[in-house]
Amino acid sequence: MDFFDFHHHKENSLYGIYNIDFGAVPPDSPYSIGIHPKDIAANSMKEQFSWLESNISKNCLAIGECGLDSMVSTPQNIQEQVFLKQIMISNEVRKPLIIHCVRKFYEVISFRKRAEQAVIIHGFNKKQRIAEDLLKNNFYLSFGKAVLYHLSLQDIVKNIPLDRLFLETDNEYFNIEELYLKVSELKGISLEKLNEHILENLDTIKNG
Repeated sequence: MDFFDFHHHKENSLYGIYNIDFGAVPPDSPYSIGIHPKDIAANSMKEQFSWLESNISKNCLAIGECGLDSMVSTPQNIQEQVFLKQIMISNEVRKPLIIHCVRKFYEVISFRKRAEQAVIIHGFNKKQRIAEDLLKNNFYLSFGKAVLYHLSLQDIVKNIPLDRLFLETDNEYFNIEELYLKVSELKGISLEKLNEHILENLDTIKNG
C-alpha cells in the first residue's frame, strides 16, 4: 500500500505534494508553490509573485507554504500583504492553501474568511485549544513526525475528525508508513480505512 505524503521536501518522492523551494522550476510530479515568510524580499515582491504565478501548472496541487511567522525578520505588515496576495491567487486558480504558521495562529484565523478554497495548516504540533479553534474555522490539520512521540499531540490526533486530517513528513527523513500506523492505532481504525479517508480528504480539497 502506498501512503500519500501531504507535504514534503524530497524531490524524488512522487506520491505526495512536493513543496518546491523559492525560485525553483516545478517538477513533472505533484507540487505546491508559494512564498514562505522567510523568503519574502520586500524590495522585489513583484518579481517573486511573477515567479509564483508563472509556475502554476496542472501539476500544482496547492499554493504554499505561505502564512505568518513571528520568528522571521520580515515585518508583520509585509508578511500579511504577501499572505493575503497568495490567498487571492488561491481563490483565482482554485487551489487549496498550505499554511506555515509560527505563533500567529489567531492572525491566520482572521484571514480565513478571505479564502474561498480549502486551507490546511501543515506540521501542526500545538495545543488542543488552538486545534479546536482552527477546526471551528474550517481548517484542515496536517501532522508530522512529532505524533510518533508527543503524547499531547497524540490526544489531539485521537479527537480530530477524520475528514479534517492529513499526514506528512515535511523535511524529516523517516518512512511515512510509521506515521500512518501510529495514527491508525490512535484512531482505532485499520490502516486501509485511514488511507481511504486521507485520499477522500485530498479529493475534497482538490475539488474546492
